[in-house]
Amino acid sequence: MLRHKILLVTLAAVATSCAGSDPQRASQPSPTVTIMTFNVENLFDTKDDAVKDDRTFLPLSLKQSDEHQQACNKIEVEHWREQCLHWDWREEIVERKLSVVAAAILQVGNGRGPDILALQEIENLGILERLRTEHLAAAGYAPAILIEGNDTRGIDVAFLTRLAVFEKPVLRNIPFEGAPKERVADTRGILEATFRLPDGALLTGYAVHFPAPFHPTGMRVSAYEFLNELKSSLPQDRAAFAAGDFNTTSSENRQQSMLERYVRPHWIVVHEQGSVGGKGTAYYAPDDSWSFLDMILWSPVKHHGDATWSLRASSVQIPNHIPEQVHDGVTPARFQLPEGSGVSDHWPLLAVIELK
Repeated sequence: MLRHKILLVTLAAVATSCAGSDPQRASQPSPTVTIMTFNVENLFDTKDDAVKDDRTFLPLSLKQSDEHQQACNKIEVEHWREQCLHWDWREEIVERKLSVVAAAILQVGNGRGPDILALQEIENLGILERLRTEHLAAAGYAPAILIEGNDTRGIDVAFLTRLAVFEKPVLRNIPFEGAPKERVADTRGILEATFRLPDGALLTGYAVHFPAPFHPTGMRVSAYEFLNELKSSLPQDRAAFAAGDFNTTSSENRQQSMLERYVRPHWIVVHEQGSVGGKGTAYYAPDDSWSFLDMILWSPVKHHGDATWSLRASSVQIPNHIPEQVHDGVTPARFQLPEGSGVSDHWPLLAVIELK
């Protein structure tokens, strides 16, 4: 033990001496990369896509046919049925939605947004590119990464980033063995992309949107297990993260120990590091309960000698300082019609990784 302590002290002295021998290098800040996840809640265009169930998100002028009204009346949940019948999802509303989503994103990074942004509930590449080019121009993001999936609603996961992308992104479909087809149809794949970090190292990211809480727990277990398989197949010198809407409620986690069983053995749960300063990213009013449905999971490795990309625990935060994001000063403000108020029923989650 004594020899171990002496060695640590010696190494620390050497590191201090080396840093002191190059004052310019010592004064330079460590490279950092910001990662954020954001479920933007139904970012749809105004067009009727024949292969998607997007009838709610159409202008009222396109909702007058008997066929449309009959289809809406089959919706069991009254709130969703009324939206399908009466929401006027016109261009002015879409423009409002895009502007407030962009404001929520640009509140971080000194007005430039995060370096890597994982997004959920995007209808298609067209509406995401509209967000990127018309409302997020200040961020300087490269063309969006979105691969159309099989979700019947037509919502997809995506990435926006300023970093160079290494290799072609892939959408990995989750194998839900034994689940009914109608339930599987209401799910999204895992979007895998690899980014080149400022020092040249590679970072693989997974954008996720796991099955909703009304689906059986077993479907989310399958999603976690598949995500872990994907990570385990990476090269040993590859850092990785997963970001998105994992749809694991606080009550399900308490009852089923979801994070303890399927996450912590493989990942660092970012919002558990340091003090986030919030109860969660999503609020369920009927149970008066908060959950971190939205998570960032981090898996560091060493590369380039002793250099290591690490999570800066003090950086973890919930960016919810845009007034439109907050309902009654307390909960996430979902986007509402006819007034076009709110932003999303989820708050973003942000973290910083740094090279040490």
